Amino acid sequence: MTITTEHTAPWIALSLVDGLGSVTYCQLLLHFKTPEAILAAPASALRELVSKEVTEGIQRAMDDPHIAHTLAWLDQTDNHLITLGDPYYPQRLLDTDQPPPVLYAKGNLQMLKRPGMAIVGSRHATPQGEATAENFAESLCRAGFAVVSGLALGIDGAAHRGALKADGATIAVVGTGLDIVYPARHKALAHQIAQHGLILSEYPLGTPSLTHNFPRRNRIISGLSEGCLVVEANIDSGSLITAKQAIEQGREVFAIPGSIHSPVAKGCHALIKQGAKLVESTEDILSELRHIRLPNQALAISPNGPSPDWTNLPAEASPVLVCMGFDPLFAEQIAARSGLTPEQVSTMLTLLELEGVVSHLASGQFQRLA
Repeated sequence: MTITTEHTAPWIALSLVDGLGSVTYCQLLLHFKTPEAILAAPASALRELVSKEVTEGIQRAMDDPHIAHTLAWLDQTDNHLITLGDPYYPQRLLDTDQPPPVLYAKGNLQMLKRPGMAIVGSRHATPQGEATAENFAESLCRAGFAVVSGLALGIDGAAHRGALKADGATIAVVGTGLDIVYPARHKALAHQIAQHGLILSEYPLGTPSLTHNFPRRNRIISGLSEGCLVVEANIDSGSLITAKQAIEQGREVFAIPGSIHSPVAKGCHALIKQGAKLVESTEDILSELRHIRLPNQALAISPNGPSPDWTNLPAEASPVLVCMGFDPLFAEQIAARSGLTPEQVSTMLTLLELEGVVSHLASGQFQRLA
């Protein structure tokens, strides 16, 4: 816990008041100076700034039993409450127009001292997209960034895993209370992040996964970061909301192009048309952000990962790969393009999949990864 219980309780109490959002909370702090002064203010003074309902909520805020529950949670190792003015409150986030007055945190607060790089994308990512996100995250982490994402399925999870493969510098910003893991499939991943990196939320304990929480979460992801890399995204993806917020916050936006036939590439292509920097390697990002001091930059590795070993592959594999390109294809299509028999193609695809060169998708199609 970063501040004493005596001063923590008023911050928590105000964060629990229904209808008191971040903007109004900050306005009250500017007017009354401290949470204690807000709680002690007469109704007439509060009514000049907030509604009758919020005024009544503030006046009974310290009676909320959830305060004691939260204080008990804060007594546990590596659980923290970060408030405006706290030395650990991230300066980049503080500079945005809607900084959350309170942040609940679990893990290593030193993550907030590193420059952040957001990596976001589709929940329904392709295997190639997840591999790309993981490799870029590992490379950027080795260069000195803390990889920031949202713990969602798909690209987010891959980005966190990539950072954990480096030195674990990753921040998961979630749209629930920190006593809830969403999605549940990422429970083990969340545990790893809490051990090596940091999980962050502006929501009180017990807050469930609600749709309207996630756009607010996204503004924190971009607000913590120097730039935002979109790996795969549909044209209506929530990742584009994060990218838009990054632009509004003055952050750099990067996008990885994909196949013109892939729906998860269309969002990235739209961003590139709007001025996002097209990215093919970590160096494309580092060169754009060269004004940021990164002591580990020399340790960055190729985001494409290690090259596959071609020496064990038979000669027939070459025409299979050439005719595949990088779009998903059914085995029948590959056979028609390559001139090989279906049996030969099936054998080659099995070998290529074992070597990590080709992925067998849930749709029954095959996609080249390298």
